[in-house]
Amino acid sequence: MPTEFKLNTGAEIPAIGFGTWQDEQAQEDAVTEALKVGYRHIDTARVYLTEKAVGKAIKRSGIPRQELFITTKLWNNKHHPDDVAPALQQSLNDLELDYVDLYLIHWPVAWKRGDELFPKKNGNMILEDIDIVDTYKAMEKLLDTGKVKAIGVSNFSKAEMERLLKETSVVPAVHQMECHPWLQQRGISFTDRRARLEKLINEPVLAEVGKQYDKSAPQVTLAWGVTQGHSVLPKSKTPSRIQSNLKGDFRLGPRDMEKIRYIDKKLRFNDSSGEFGRDFFTDLEGK
Repeated sequence: MPTEFKLNTGAEIPAIGFGTWQDEQAQEDAVTEALKVGYRHIDTARVYLTEKAVGKAIKRSGIPRQELFITTKLWNNKHHPDDVAPALQQSLNDLELDYVDLYLIHWPVAWKRGDELFPKKNGNMILEDIDIVDTYKAMEKLLDTGKVKAIGVSNFSKAEMERLLKETSVVPAVHQMECHPWLQQRGISFTDRRARLEKLINEPVLAEVGKQYDKSAPQVTLAWGVTQGHSVLPKSKTPSRIQSNLKGDFRLGPRDMEKIRYIDKKLRFNDSSGEFGRDFFTDLEGK
């Protein structure tokens, strides 16, 4: 049976999800393949421009909606409280769904309101003075509509998370952030994250651990997250890799987890600081 974890809402989230970041044109076929081989957790976002492709793949699959866990994300140009509900509806329209299982604030930075995904002036992002607490409170109101089953955040710092917990009433069901054996971020509480498998494929320790389980280094990377109770989001457009990643749904023994603990390089691959108009992750590892 596929591993699932229980969120604070009581809902179950599959441990292995399918990420749809990048390769926009390939995602309808990729998601179709993922659903065919057994994925039931699909992660997308407004800015990925893959919501329509995900929606088409879901419709083609014929899988009952209640068997799927679908995540999408609020983009930086829709942080104003008045824009949050309409932004969700745009995503639902493209996904051809009545609700999403999880809706996240994608980044803790607000940009100029409007339809431009990357609003710039003189080469720099145009920032808006919108408090993330106000944005999140607007997200909370979505829960009463039935159009989202759970809400959460992505790419927040420790201080931002602490402030959110103090000043809002709904504890985020998920904090999606970068985490993998080279950026382990021990002591940070989160539920969902991205594993950068392509960067870890040549890590000798992971390959060594994998031999004991007849698994590859990327599969061990996924299992490392699953063993800690975290949902992981590999992505691929290659059918053989899509199927192979699903086999990362197993648990590592304590000795193997200890071996992996020592390869932590505090190496971050996903950091949009500067480019997005502010500095992120200032109190987390990998800076």
